[in-house]
Amino acid sequence: MALGLMNKKAQLCIEREDIDKEGFNFKTVAVVAEMRVFVEGRHGSERWANLAAFTEATELFRFRRIPNLKVTTKHYILCEGSRYDILSVENVKGRNMYTEVLAKRVEASNG
Repeated sequence: MALGLMNKKAQLCIEREDIDKEGFNFKTVAVVAEMRVFVEGRHGSERWANLAAFTEATELFRFRRIPNLKVTTKHYILCEGSRYDILSVENVKGRNMYTEVLAKRVEASNG
């Protein structure tokens, strides 16, 4: 994967539950990493045809592996003002160089 193709900036985030001084729970968003990504939208390519099991997925993200960080489905991606929940994470070709993520775009229920 050439770096020229990874031309969009994204943030890998996770929601954490904290407790305030009075003992109430609240959620905070922690940015785990900022990265450059390659984004491929869902279309009729052979790659997407092979991913038929993930009918919810709307985007495919590829980015360089982040050392000492295991990306999981608990994380989500913020890219170009949209939130994408991670559905699956894969080590591309088992070489520990790139990570491929299938994600679903989250849209607000009120439009």
